[in-house]
Amino acid sequence: MIEEPGVVVAIETDGVWVATQRQTTCGSCSAKAACGQGILNALSADKKPHTIKVQSDLHLRVGDQVTLAISEQSLVRSAMFVYMLPLLFMFIAALAANTLSLSEPWIILAAALGFFGGAVWVRRYSHRYFDEAAMQPQVVRAQIALNPALEI
Repeated sequence: MIEEPGVVVAIETDGVWVATQRQTTCGSCSAKAACGQGILNALSADKKPHTIKVQSDLHLRVGDQVTLAISEQSLVRSAMFVYMLPLLFMFIAALAANTLSLSEPWIILAAALGFFGGAVWVRRYSHRYFDEAAMQPQVVRAQIALNPALEI
C-alpha cells in the first residue's frame, strides 16, 4: 500500500474531504543542491494542498489527521492506462501511416492524431473505473484531534 498523510477539511454524509500536501524526497537527498529536479521542485508554484473525497466509516471531525492508502497494483494499472495507452495509439497510427508509404509529414500528423485519439479514449472510458473500490483511497489510520486546528 502507498500511504499519504492528510487532514480532514470537510465532512459530508457519504464521506470526508481530506487535504494532502504533495511531498517529494528531495528534502532528504544529499545531492539536492546539484540536482535539476530539486531546483524545479523548489520553484514549483503548486504548493497548495490537494483535496480528495474519501469514504470512511470512522467518526472523523474537521482537523483530524488521517493516513490515506491505495494499493500499488491499482496505482500502476492506472498509470499504465493513462500514460501508455496514448503512446501505444501514437505508435500504431505512425506505423500504419508508414506502412501506407506516406511521406514523413503525414506520418508525423498520423502520430499526433493517434496520440490525441488515445488521450480522448482514456478520458472517455476512465470514468468507468472511478467507482471501483480498489481504485479509491482508503483511510487506514486516524489521529483524532483534541483541539482541531488545520495545519496545511
